[in-house]
Formats: sequence, C-alpha cells, structure tokens
Amino acid sequence: MTILWTLLIGFFVGLIARFLKPGRQKMGIILTTVLGVVGAFVGTFIGQTLGLYQSGEAAGFLMSVIGAIIVLAIYSLLSKRT
Repeated sequence: MTILWTLLIGFFVGLIARFLKPGRQKMGIILTTVLGVVGAFVGTFIGQTLGLYQSGEAAGFLMSVIGAIIVLAIYSLLSKRT
C-alpha cells in the first residue's frame, strides 16, 4: 500500500511541477509520475542537507514539488535538441 501511495503522490507532485514550470513538456503519465517520485527524493535530500528534515524523514509536499521542478528543469535541459 505504501508504494501505491508513493506513486499516487508522485503523480500529483509531477503534475503540479509541470503546471508551475513554464514552457511545453512532452511527457506521458508514467514519466510525470517518475518525475514526481524522483522530485520527492530530491526534495528530501535538499531538506536534510539544509537541516529542515532529520535522517529518515520524508520531505513535505511543498519540498517535493520544489524537488520535482528542479528535476523537470534538468530534464528539459538534457532533452533539448539543437
């Protein structure tokens, strides 16, 4: 059940990140979910590095969205075609 919740929250975090970042992103539902889940891990890492979270604590929803926006920006830079 925990994995299902992680995927569901990751999907919503990915949708919010895609909505907040300007520009067009060509992604499907699976890549959006992966973006949200990876963003939550990035948000947790940043939060622990800054001392906002203790080791073993998950990031909050806002920090997960911030992490997903960072991952989306990196993805956009890497997937640009010249």
